[in-house]
Amino acid sequence: MQSWSDTAVPSIPGQGPPLRLYDTADRQVRPVTPGAEAKMYVCGITPYDATHLGHAATYLTFDIVNRLWRDAGHDVHYVQNVTDVDDPLFERADRDGEDWRDLGAREIALFREDMQALRVLPPRDYIGAVESIDEVIELVEKLLASGAAYVVDDAQFPDVYFRADATAEFGYESGYDRATMEKFFAERGGDPDRVGKRDPLDALLWRAVREGEPSWPSPFGPGRPGWHVECAAIALNRIGTGFDVQGGGSDLIFPHHEFSAAHAEATSGDGRFARHYVHTGMIGLDGEKMSKSRGNLVFVSKLRAENVDPAAIRLGLLAGHYRQDRAWTDEVLERAHTRLALWRAAAAVESAVSADDVVARLRQHLADDLDTPKALDALDAWASFAVEQGGSDTTAPGSFADAVDALLGVSLR
Repeated sequence: MQSWSDTAVPSIPGQGPPLRLYDTADRQVRPVTPGAEAKMYVCGITPYDATHLGHAATYLTFDIVNRLWRDAGHDVHYVQNVTDVDDPLFERADRDGEDWRDLGAREIALFREDMQALRVLPPRDYIGAVESIDEVIELVEKLLASGAAYVVDDAQFPDVYFRADATAEFGYESGYDRATMEKFFAERGGDPDRVGKRDPLDALLWRAVREGEPSWPSPFGPGRPGWHVECAAIALNRIGTGFDVQGGGSDLIFPHHEFSAAHAEATSGDGRFARHYVHTGMIGLDGEKMSKSRGNLVFVSKLRAENVDPAAIRLGLLAGHYRQDRAWTDEVLERAHTRLALWRAAAAVESAVSADDVVARLRQHLADDLDTPKALDALDAWASFAVEQGGSDTTAPGSFADAVDALLGVSLR
């Protein structure tokens, strides 16, 4: 699958402290320690609707991680999937009388446009579920052979399920108790009441063909992939196990990330799927989480169509800490526009003070679990002083602009 176009990243002098991130599995902030190649997998969209601000906030978070790694000299291998075969896509296509493939292709194209407008650095591997069917089948075969999976006793629909008890460590990533797992499993795409399952938490690996649904041949009958196994297969075949960061929204902690890790760990025997599990907070509107069911989504493409500067969208989302649930309001966007105007003014005038110190503080705050609120405040203070005082340092504006571009992805020129 085609990714979006790359964005040039300025090189800035010096080096910041090592990156530390909150790990969901360990419930603490701890160092991220990649080798020469930093490896990251971030779960992508199900393309049945346009990119909303919740999506954007997640991808901006991991874009900052990508930029910090590059600033530290790492070669970044970033992988992202697209769940382009799934129930929400079929339901929307059926509702609108449209072919699910056409709907998916249109929304994927719009997502790429949104990501490029927001200056999100593209993944090296951008992989759709449809193009990874053979990889999924191979992984399901391994899970069946090892006893980690089974076929339900259903002559009409012989679905394949993963045993939740297949790995001794199941539950380590989320840390949830059984009752919480059951609650989220039922709410987030699980099928606890499926007749024939050995445990209500067992997760679907391969859905046997149903009338009106797309299917692909497999040794266990025609069908299509389950949700979690898609990400496990794609990651295993691109960056293996023990990669540095698995990322996504906090609503993916369970069941999606718990099961994708368990699927991979049940076959690899190599320990943890990812060394860090990193999750972003939810974006709300008028006191409620943005969701399709509530009808309160704010779309990036709509804001762009209203001539909202994508840099302001980016700054508005970065104004809150990535792990916090937070609100999008007119005031958030207004403050972002004001901040952007200030920074652009500072990048256009000679300064009375060098930018070296503020660049160092920018790196320091971002390395501390992506503390963008403190980073933005530090940049505000420097920019205000530069605009108010003026000066004769001709290099400071360029250094300031390059650092903001390289580390925050905001162009001031």
